[in-house]
Amino acid sequence: MANLMNELVSGVVQSVLKEILKKAGGTTTTKRQKRQTRSATTGRFKKATTTKAKPAKKQVSCRRTAASRSKTR
Repeated sequence: MANLMNELVSGVVQSVLKEILKKAGGTTTTKRQKRQTRSATTGRFKKATTTKAKPAKKQVSCRRTAASRSKTR
């Protein structure tokens, strides 16, 4: 009886593992690549130059004063 239960459980575990591994593989989409530009003089591919990150601009509050709000436009 124990052998039968052991065989049944191992069969179920094997089938579940097989199902999980089957679904897990390679479902991601392919990445799009940009075309490489060639150098006009040498004809070789140009290396991509990285641009420096600009520092963030300070936020400026544009709140109007009570006097300016009360004026009619």
